Amino acid sequence: MNSRIAYLGPPGTYSETAALTYAQSLNRPNGHPSELKPYPCIAQVLKATADGETHYSVVPVENSIEGGVTLTLDTLWQLDTLSIQQALVLPIAHALLSQAKSLETIRTIYSHPQALAQCQQWIEQHIPSAQLIPTQSTTEALQHIKDNTETAAIASERAATMYGLPILAHGINDHTDNCTKFWALGTQTSPGGAYTSLAFSLAINAPGALLKPLKILADHGINLSRIESRPTKRSLGEYLFFLDLEIPVDNSDAKQALIELKNCTETLKILGSYSFLGR
Repeated sequence: MNSRIAYLGPPGTYSETAALTYAQSLNRPNGHPSELKPYPCIAQVLKATADGETHYSVVPVENSIEGGVTLTLDTLWQLDTLSIQQALVLPIAHALLSQAKSLETIRTIYSHPQALAQCQQWIEQHIPSAQLIPTQSTTEALQHIKDNTETAAIASERAATMYGLPILAHGINDHTDNCTKFWALGTQTSPGGAYTSLAFSLAINAPGALLKPLKILADHGINLSRIESRPTKRSLGEYLFFLDLEIPVDNSDAKQALIELKNCTETLKILGSYSFLGR
């Protein structure tokens, strides 16, 4: 049976490219090819796998310019059945797609909020008066520019080719080394690997409350490669913390650290232990 993979659509998004890359790693000689299924928002992508509609979800987690993808983190905290199967990093190169003859005639630019933010300096330099309108995905933005010479969309050159739209400018992201980390998630147990991600909430908002779990990691010699906070949505000033650790979850130091972390946190969730595709 072929594997069904959910991703943020429509076709032509960077998420689809990441999903295709992950699908290639799953495909075996003489096996059934994976089937990609687009969903209109990240929350629906993850819920599709949690509900059994698909076998895997491929979602963006972190961008090298804009940081964490908050909708991915917030949704993962709400869902208890998904585990990280693999991580992959995708280079991101944005292009400005438009029917306009020149930049001067563009009044409105559509794209995903992350894409708009990643091209902010370029927009301010070349089209400073344009109104920026966020969309659910970079490909969704394309529907606004097909018959309008005063609008533009930020998307990939691949999307321009797929939908037959002209590129007015390319390589417009503010940093040339722009890249996004994606996670492939499923309901299966994580396969293990050199990296472990987890999240926790704290029982109290008090001095030293966060220091205790961080000290546990330091005492066990565990390198923390990322920490990000998100509001619990219960009360102002209460936060969840998402951490990436450079250690396998079955390592003896990791096992002991997790036991100690459970005792000093309110809720502790192990998101998965995994490797990076291609590393």
